[in-house]
Amino acid sequence: MAEVDTEVPPLPPRYRFRDLLLGDQTFQNDDRYQEEYSMDSTNAQVQVEFYVNENTFKERLKLFFIKNQRSSLRIRLFNFSLKILTCALYILRVSLDHPSTQSSDEFSCCQTLSTRQRDSNTTSSAEIDWSLIFCVNRRTPVWAIQVTVALISFLETMLITYLSYKGNIWEQIFQISFILEMINSVPFIITIFWRPLRNIFVPVFLNCWLAKGALENMINDFHRAIQRTHSAMFNQVFILICTLLCLVFTGACGIQHLERAGKHLTLFDSFYFCIVTFSTVGYGDVTPQIWPSQLLVVILICVALVVLPLQFEELAYLWMESQKLGGNYSRHRAQTEKHVVLCVSSLKIDLLMDFLNEFYAHPRLQDYYVVILCPTDIDIQVRRILQIPLWSQRVIYLQGSALKDQDLMRAKMDDAEACFILSSRNEVDRTAADHQTILRAWAAKDFAPNCPLYVQILKPENKFHVKFADHVVCEEEFKYAMLALNCVCPATSTLVTLLVHTSRGQEGQLSPEQWQRMYGRCSGNEVYHIRLCDSKFFGEYDGKSFTYASFHAHKKYGVCLIGVKREDNKSILLNPGPRHIMASTDTCYYINITKEENSAFIFKQEEKHNTGLPVTGLYDAPSRLPVHSIIASMVDQATAYGTVAIDLQNPDPPEDSGKLTLPTENGSGSRRPSIAPVLEIADSSAILPCDLLSDQSEDETNQSDEEGSVGSDFVKGYPPNSPYIGSSPTLCHLLPQKAPFCCLRLDKGCTHSSFEDAKAYGFKNKLIIVSAETAGNGLYNFIVPLRAYYRPRKELNPIVLLLDYPPDNHFLEAICCFPMVYFMAGTIDNLDNLLQCGIIYADNLVVVDKESTMSAEEDYMADAKTIVNVQTMFRLFPSLSIITELTHPSNMRFMQFRAKDCYSLALSKLEKIERDKGSNLAFMFRLPFAAGRVFSISMLDTLLYQSFVKDYMIAIARLLLGLDTTPGSGYLCAMKITEEDLWIRTYGRLFQKLCSSSAEIPIGIYRTESHMFSTSESQVSINVQQGEEHRERGESWKEKTAHRNSTTSDQSEHPLLRKKSMQWARRLSRKSAKPSSRAERISQQRLNLYRRSERQELSELVKNRMKHLGLPTVGYDEMNDHQNTLSYVLINPPPDTMLELNDVVYIIRSDPLAHMPEDSQVGQQARSRNQQDFGTETRDETHL
Repeated sequence: MAEVDTEVPPLPPRYRFRDLLLGDQTFQNDDRYQEEYSMDSTNAQVQVEFYVNENTFKERLKLFFIKNQRSSLRIRLFNFSLKILTCALYILRVSLDHPSTQSSDEFSCCQTLSTRQRDSNTTSSAEIDWSLIFCVNRRTPVWAIQVTVALISFLETMLITYLSYKGNIWEQIFQISFILEMINSVPFIITIFWRPLRNIFVPVFLNCWLAKGALENMINDFHRAIQRTHSAMFNQVFILICTLLCLVFTGACGIQHLERAGKHLTLFDSFYFCIVTFSTVGYGDVTPQIWPSQLLVVILICVALVVLPLQFEELAYLWMESQKLGGNYSRHRAQTEKHVVLCVSSLKIDLLMDFLNEFYAHPRLQDYYVVILCPTDIDIQVRRILQIPLWSQRVIYLQGSALKDQDLMRAKMDDAEACFILSSRNEVDRTAADHQTILRAWAAKDFAPNCPLYVQILKPENKFHVKFADHVVCEEEFKYAMLALNCVCPATSTLVTLLVHTSRGQEGQLSPEQWQRMYGRCSGNEVYHIRLCDSKFFGEYDGKSFTYASFHAHKKYGVCLIGVKREDNKSILLNPGPRHIMASTDTCYYINITKEENSAFIFKQEEKHNTGLPVTGLYDAPSRLPVHSIIASMVDQATAYGTVAIDLQNPDPPEDSGKLTLPTENGSGSRRPSIAPVLEIADSSAILPCDLLSDQSEDETNQSDEEGSVGSDFVKGYPPNSPYIGSSPTLCHLLPQKAPFCCLRLDKGCTHSSFEDAKAYGFKNKLIIVSAETAGNGLYNFIVPLRAYYRPRKELNPIVLLLDYPPDNHFLEAICCFPMVYFMAGTIDNLDNLLQCGIIYADNLVVVDKESTMSAEEDYMADAKTIVNVQTMFRLFPSLSIITELTHPSNMRFMQFRAKDCYSLALSKLEKIERDKGSNLAFMFRLPFAAGRVFSISMLDTLLYQSFVKDYMIAIARLLLGLDTTPGSGYLCAMKITEEDLWIRTYGRLFQKLCSSSAEIPIGIYRTESHMFSTSESQVSINVQQGEEHRERGESWKEKTAHRNSTTSDQSEHPLLRKKSMQWARRLSRKSAKPSSRAERISQQRLNLYRRSERQELSELVKNRMKHLGLPTVGYDEMNDHQNTLSYVLINPPPDTMLELNDVVYIIRSDPLAHMPEDSQVGQQARSRNQQDFGTETRDETHL
């Protein structure tokens, strides 16, 4: 190897940059180089010169005068200065010229004309003295300067003509600029050699047109030199102004000179005449007297009529184009004001209003500008919205592409505070829409690396491409996780939607319905954050447990502490449990009507003789935030209620004050268990063990052999296959071995199983059916929350995927490890498919919006097929809980549509009233939305918008929905209030019960009430008189007390319904004087008869199809109609809210793994790894 290296000749020793400059001279002086390379002629170096065509003298001059931007800019500036100087010299010459004192002896060239005029005594005054037109009085210094300038201009013109010569000399000669140069410079050059012609008139004022052309070229060179672009609109306006100035200047100078032989007008008089003439005013006080000046006026008017309309037409065209493009965002405004950029592929009115209403709902964003960058023409509706004064001063629409640096520069992306990049969810090809979003995000990051990016992506498999963005919201991830939680925690979609919308809680406060007022008040709760050391809410709980701080903050202030973040840890922990000790540097996350900084604290002292009066709560004055403190009841109330189970205003309560006892009805005998106090510091013995990973779990205790056999084969571990990159690992219930793909098909038997319908499987729990078009990767996020490790085995519901198209093997590989997950090919508009997949054994049916129906000729018709199909199932299976996803939120009013239901019509009027008031949640009173039966992913767009102000909202939403699992962080679940739980009575006592026993944090209530949907308009009213409303508020305490003391079962079951009936009865007795009850009863009976006959007809149809398919009809006979109920969500209700039977309480349960000993965790992890070995060989098949 060494011999081969010696054969390679070394490089010359002095082969450096100076050798390239000096050529072969260095090598000729190198003896060593000559000795080594003289033997071989092929090694002789040949010097090659490049761009030799630019070394000629003409090319160098052309480079300096024309091609080079900076040097040509200087030349044009010098030329412009010369032309302006000639015009100034002309004005100077005119001001020094006096035709009345002019003598013909001074002008030998005009001597003949002057003598003839003096000798003719019969000449009339109308004759023209041509000597005054052809000859002028030019002073010698002025002549010298004009000759010098003319000589320079002539030489420069000839040089430029020579350099720009391209083979046609006549084309250069007959140019307007060349002719004007010759007219204004050649006569002065001739006067150098012929003295009598020094006073001849030369129209130097025509140099203004040459100055105009030089100025235009100079501006173009200037922008090229500084690498900046100016708008065509500016250029055209500049040209128009220069054209007007040149016309006026030419006309004023020409008329003044010609009138030297007539009326002897001054230059100012001529300028005045031109302005009056061109403005079409025409006073007539100044007019030309001789025909040459009149002819010049005619020529100028003709030129103006030709040139100016063309200029105005070009200007109008550019103005219209600039209106389409939107112009530019001012650089000065970008440096002095704050703005954000919104990048979308197409801008719809709903998307725009959702963004603007949510973005400007925050007070500190009122001074921000919103720059919209969209590649399409602005929509007519959007244009009308942007012309409203509220938005016209703050929203700027620019037509352009985010992939062009010029358009990003127009939007001043590098100076923006944030950039929102939204996907077009109405596209049929959602993958293509994601690809466009990814390219926009890359372009924005490349152009402005320091600008925060807020990106919305549609499909989860594309999420990792925009992982660099500051905040990313994946639509399908959130959608499917929310729909899955809707099946186990009812109305989770409504809960999360209300949390991420900005509201003051003032919706529905004028409604006569109590549920609407309470629902509207609680909808104003949002998530806020504050440091513990800066908080009055939580500052006093430094060194206390998290559970203690959460309970006492809710009891005292009415705020719900749900999470915390350590200073040294970036992860947010929801309900870290009682073992978490609060520190002064912790960041607290809480739910409240408004943030603490906007709150006023009013401490109220109650005296003993006022104990019979109601205590003013947090929600009695929405505009202020008083301290919520419930005072213990005295003798009268102690008999009815028992001892109140919370602290008093005294910060150091006695130890036995938390002991609660509930007396029996007769006041004697044994008492029920009291609620234990919440401890300041966690006690290991006081916390209930929650080891969900142990073999002896809650599912396997107190069960029969039949029930235990259902989940006895399940193991806990991490899913071995993820369908896409970026999914968060979640501990789940898994099968010990993968299920064969053939066993996942529900409606077809195989060699392993002969079952062909849901009935044959004999499931213990109700089914969850998901209807989707295709098995996208987002469906994986629907299965994972329903198979999470914290779900008890005995409560796992079978999942059936009803798909229009069969899934591929990649998706089956991802779901085959989950227990009781099946798929079936079919559609919801086919009754046979619904019956085969077990719809009569299902508790929930989730209808996912199909991609093929998201786009329609009429935008809002995209949901037509889904709405009609769901309405059909709503009539066929009335007890089935149908959860529907819609493309447009405004279409939710058609869900569970009743044409003759006046109550729905009243809710429609209420929605319009709230929309007119400017509410962002006008649709919240629709019964399907309030009950969590309908959902639109566009409602979650506000989550991305809110993250600009609350950067923690996306993380908290992902933790609530189970998309992310942080060690030590809790999860969202629900519990139902039964008859055994009614002794707790109030939400505040329930808060204490959960905190003291299981360290769970309640955050809201899902309440269902019986409701008689009336068909009479007289029974429903939106507007209520002030006297009635005040009287009803005054009677609320008495009615509440009477209800609490009542022992009848019907009153305790539906107190709100009874109260509404009494209110309606009083209102109807005052309103209607004529008896109409008989006609109403007859109408109601007919309607009931019609409904019964229709119901029987539908029942027979379903039974016949079931018999045809060989399915038993027993399950369908048991289905009851639960349509006469209404449900709604109460987020963080006041502590004195009474609990009712069948209330579902949303709770955040602490992480069970956080309370396990370390040795048990290690052992369980080892068992999990052993159970997952069967899936390691397929990890490389992840679908990208």
